[in-house]
Amino acid sequence: MASLFKKKTVDDIIKEQNKELRSTQRQITRDRAMLEKQEKQMELEIKKMAKTGNREACKILAKQLVQLRKQKNRTYAVSSKVTSMSTQTKVMNSQMKMAGAMSSTAKTMQTVNKKMDPQKTLQTMQEFQKENLRMEMTEELINDTLDEIFDESGDEEESQDIVNQVLDEIGIEISGKMASAPSAGSSLPVASTSRARPISDEEIERQLKALGVD
Repeated sequence: MASLFKKKTVDDIIKEQNKELRSTQRQITRDRAMLEKQEKQMELEIKKMAKTGNREACKILAKQLVQLRKQKNRTYAVSSKVTSMSTQTKVMNSQMKMAGAMSSTAKTMQTVNKKMDPQKTLQTMQEFQKENLRMEMTEELINDTLDEIFDESGDEEESQDIVNQVLDEIGIEISGKMASAPSAGSSLPVASTSRARPISDEEIERQLKALGVD
């Protein structure tokens, strides 16, 4: 019962119209087939009258044949018109749907534009770019420091390998005879060692400012 009182949509109306147009098209096709059948029968009748020499009957049948052919040609014109109407209805329906989609999209864009603040968005992008640059510089500084640490560690390991190789060449076993080997301090000058000077806070701030990190 609810479907009987339901308001028809545009799609429902167009479907009903297309159904009626298809029904009309089928009826036109049937009428044309009937007229073609009558046309053939009339042609046979005219030939039959012509053989008997009945000129008056031939003239009357010929006039009827002309009218019949005109009526048949009209069915082609009507059929073409019905097809055009069906196509036009489909095009109008597509245009209405496209207009509805554009209207919905326009409303969505208006809502988004109202909520978006261009100045605030630009400021956010600038802050992101600034923080991203600061992060990259900090990461580069850390990587350089780590590279220096690992490079120094590698030098120490390489120096130890050289010492071990030299001791092996002269026949000194590190495990057992290193204690009886002559001290390096008795024959070689002791290199003076100095501790690295700690970096002050002022120097750290100066380096950060030079890198652009506030």
